[in-house]
Amino acid sequence: MFGRGTNMKITILCVGKIKEAFYREAVSEYAKRLGRYCRLEIVEVADERTPENAGAAQTAQILEKEGARMRARIEAYRSEGCHLFALTINGRQMDSVAFSGQIERLGVSGTSHIVFLIGGSLGMSEELLSMADQNISFSKMTFPHQLMRVILLEQIYRAYRIMRKEPYHK
Repeated sequence: MFGRGTNMKITILCVGKIKEAFYREAVSEYAKRLGRYCRLEIVEVADERTPENAGAAQTAQILEKEGARMRARIEAYRSEGCHLFALTINGRQMDSVAFSGQIERLGVSGTSHIVFLIGGSLGMSEELLSMADQNISFSKMTFPHQLMRVILLEQIYRAYRIMRKEPYHK
C-alpha cells in the first residue's frame, strides 16, 4: 500500500486543450485532490481541425498528425520505464476496485510512472493503441475527450482513496 508522499508520477497525455471553463474547473479540483497521493502531470498536444464530413483518408491523416505529436512524448516516457494505458472504447473494462488494484500493483512492483493516453475527437490510431501496455475502456459509450479527462481524474482519485481505505461516496 502506498504511504503519504508516494513517488508515483501520473501523466495524462491528451490531444487538445479544454475550452469549457466547467471542465477546466473540474480538472483543477481533481488535480488539487490528487496532489496528496501522486505527482500529476497533464500534457496537451495540439489537435487538428476536423472537418464535419471528413473522409477515411482525411481521418487517417488527422490521426497520424496527432499521433506523431503523442509518440514524441511517449518515447521520452518509455525511456523512464513508464506503464502506458490507452483509453479506447474497445479496451478492457474494469470496475473502480479493479482499476485501483491495477495502479497499486504497478506501484508495488516498482513502476514509478503511469501514463494515460486520451486521443482527440477521432480517437487514436491503431499504431498508438498498439504501443500501449494496456488498452482500457471506461464505457462502451462515446464521451467528449475533454469530459474523459475529468472522468479519468475522478477514477484515479477514487483509486487512491480505495487503496488507502479512505471513505469516498459510491
